[in-house]
Amino acid sequence: MRARDLGIIIGLGTPGPLNAITDVAGVRVGHTTLVSGDGPLVVGRGPVRTGVTVVVPRSAEASGEPVFAGCHTLNGNGELTGLEWVRESGFLTSPVAITNTHSVGVVRDALVAIAVEVEGPLWSLPVVGETWDGLLNDINGFHVRPEHVRQALDAATGGPVAEGGVGGGTGMICHEFKGGIGTASRTLPAESGGFTVGVLVQANHGNRDWLRVDGVPVGREIGVAELPSPYGTARSSAPPPGTGSIIVVVATDAPLLPNQCERVAQRAGLGIARAGGTGGHTSGDLFIAFATGNRFPDGAGDRDGQLGYDVRATGDGVIDLLFDATIEATEEAIVNALVAATTTVGRDGITAHALPHDRLVEVMNRYGRGQLRA
Repeated sequence: MRARDLGIIIGLGTPGPLNAITDVAGVRVGHTTLVSGDGPLVVGRGPVRTGVTVVVPRSAEASGEPVFAGCHTLNGNGELTGLEWVRESGFLTSPVAITNTHSVGVVRDALVAIAVEVEGPLWSLPVVGETWDGLLNDINGFHVRPEHVRQALDAATGGPVAEGGVGGGTGMICHEFKGGIGTASRTLPAESGGFTVGVLVQANHGNRDWLRVDGVPVGREIGVAELPSPYGTARSSAPPPGTGSIIVVVATDAPLLPNQCERVAQRAGLGIARAGGTGGHTSGDLFIAFATGNRFPDGAGDRDGQLGYDVRATGDGVIDLLFDATIEATEEAIVNALVAATTTVGRDGITAHALPHDRLVEVMNRYGRGQLRA
């Protein structure tokens, strides 16, 4: 179930055929979802509610090619490895993987090992992001293993993207509802190039009262008195409500230069704000944008004695449309993560309730957002 299945239309732009990051040709997404155990937390045994999600920028045939990329940090209480080299070089040379906070190292190391196997000895700084799933998951049990990264990569494909409590989003909480993975896309008009922008989020952020859906104060209308917050049932040592982070991956087939990718990445923060995110002190709001519109068949170096490659870039009129597309797709991806997620009981019986579709439709209708359906 997704927002548009309920009749909720975010923004003014036109989504791609799948309304997903995989609408950008060649982009692939894969998940490994780890769920086991119930009851009291026993570190090292569970309960386990975690996983890995990977976004692969190129098709299998061109998987070794870099892409121009840029990044942005709204608030830095989090991790997205490899960003210093993205800033320095302007290139993304690995898949983007997303997992839980304490599994960043093993996922990063697994990506290096896989790259070495495929391409031989090389220097690698993979991009791996995280959000904290310790409210539901045995995060200190280190349940994500290298084989789970391989499984996610092997599963990576174009087409529809599983959302909600899957992959890296398995144990995540968004605006005090069950959160996780969400995706959306926008296409530009043909006269503006017909380019596509796709966004994928791992949403684990936000306070209930701040949640907005297409401007409607849904979080205030469906408050914690009606549907309890998972933070309310956690023990006193748990972090406060709203503690958490969001990772945003933006892809486009527009021919962008690295500085333009950085500008696009910045706009993800506006999409988060439209859905009620505030980039709070304890939040890691980290974004990366990459563009596949230029090709580097033999890498970014020399070929046949020639230095570099001819590259293209969009003009200012098109970049504004790409900004708009990024903002809308980010906002809708967050809503899709919420709508797709299902109620999850984690460690110590802590429950993250799904955003109830019937109440969401009722609230949206009451605020004049059309005749929606549950």
